Amino acid sequence: MPFAFFFLESEGFAGLKKGIRARILETLVMLILLALLILGIVWVASALIDNDAASMESLYDLWEFYLPYLYSCISLMGCLLLLLCTPVGLSRMFTVMGQLLVKPAILEDLDEQIYIITLEEEALQRRLNGMSSAVEYNVMELEQELENVKTLKTKLERRKKASAWERNLVYPAVMVLLLIETSISVLLVACNILCLLVDETAMPKGTRGPGIGNASLSAFGFVGAALEIILIFYLMVSSVVGFYSLRFFGNFIPKKDDTTMTKIIGNCVSILVLSSALPVMSRTLGITRFDLLGDFGRFNWLGNFYIVLSYNLLFAIVTTLCLVRKFTSAVREELFKALGLHKLHLSDTSRDSETTKPSANGHQKAL
Repeated sequence: MPFAFFFLESEGFAGLKKGIRARILETLVMLILLALLILGIVWVASALIDNDAASMESLYDLWEFYLPYLYSCISLMGCLLLLLCTPVGLSRMFTVMGQLLVKPAILEDLDEQIYIITLEEEALQRRLNGMSSAVEYNVMELEQELENVKTLKTKLERRKKASAWERNLVYPAVMVLLLIETSISVLLVACNILCLLVDETAMPKGTRGPGIGNASLSAFGFVGAALEIILIFYLMVSSVVGFYSLRFFGNFIPKKDDTTMTKIIGNCVSILVLSSALPVMSRTLGITRFDLLGDFGRFNWLGNFYIVLSYNLLFAIVTTLCLVRKFTSAVREELFKALGLHKLHLSDTSRDSETTKPSANGHQKAL
């Protein structure tokens, strides 16, 4: 990934003939400088944190100590990023699945809503046809509004064409399944916090188990192990959804026919960092008891009781706050409207694409 980024940005050193060879030479020089920079930063950081003669000498062992130590630092950064992404993604999953599935039509007249939105589409189309091309700003604004109306009409027609079992069975079942998986995840983290307080073997860097195939990973046997696998996959999807839901990483979302190579490299690096930290996070939170094989179990910070306990507490608290904020957003909006505080924009709840339109009988109907 660093090679691809530097190769895209390289032009060749001054005085050399322009071409692929000059760009590759500049890229290799930049990679060497980057390696020296990272080597110095990690060396200084290790000297500040653990100023011991043995640890300083071990840094000279590049393959056996330095690279695993560098990977430990990258994985720690990934775990901190997952601490932000996963709770946001767990609450965001309900909105994402609500957009993908067809919601039940309870006390709604879809035919009336489609009729209203069709009239609005025709009115906007007539305004566009009769407007002069000189007013470019108004034309672009009306075209955007017309596009939103067409998108809303497509969603309403899809809801109308959906079968009864898809509307009334699939959507509630998926929402209940998401709620159960989220609740089990938070419950497992809470149980792991209690185990950390009373049992030192619950640490991620604790004693190794009997090995693969010799004993079950879970006390509940095959069912428990299958549940752990499902929860880990659920956390993986939630972390990716939460990553792209954060405001800072919102511009990283790839767009069809409008994604630069630099943005593609940034997405690959982000996904690699998250994926390298996912097994460490799952073991740290107590989602699974599977031993971290390879260099995962050699991370120094996994043996620090206060770091592991703080990570579990922060994950449980942040996830609970995100879920409470998600499920009480409608109540807060109604309270703000009742108190007349909605004009002050105290609530930062993002508006859905479905807005409120007047119905034929004069009442407000939410589309």
